[in-house]
Amino acid sequence: MEVVLLENIKNLGKIGDIVKVRRGHGRNFLIKFGKALKASKENIDIVNKKKSELNEKNLELKKVAKKTYDIINNAKYKFAKRAKENNELYGSIKPLELSKSIEEVSKVKIKPSQIDLGKEMKKIGFYEATINLHAEIQAKIHIEVVKEEDKT
Repeated sequence: MEVVLLENIKNLGKIGDIVKVRRGHGRNFLIKFGKALKASKENIDIVNKKKSELNEKNLELKKVAKKTYDIINNAKYKFAKRAKENNELYGSIKPLELSKSIEEVSKVKIKPSQIDLGKEMKKIGFYEATINLHAEIQAKIHIEVVKEEDKT
């Protein structure tokens, strides 16, 4: 399936590019969330006419992402979790929990889908995660997972 992009998308292309994507990705994500249009002559003409407007919108989104980057880049977040004797957690830390913590501590709203953990956080220790704020801006955060003290 070919689509014409309405915004810059990391690892895919820039505004106005015509790219080939899998049908499911195009239909269920790109078109559904207004990130692309099906590549037809009419849609390509529409995007070319609106390109300057789309670029301005992209610049605004980039400014907002830059402000968020300045707040959360290299920030440290600490989680106290119940753990077994071998320091393995009961469960793991997920992007949803991390996004709630970022919102509480830094007063910045981050969607769980923007968080790239790299590896699962299943043990006590230090981790690093990447936050995708914009196609061109990624912030790194540091996460410390400590053993929760028993309440006896």
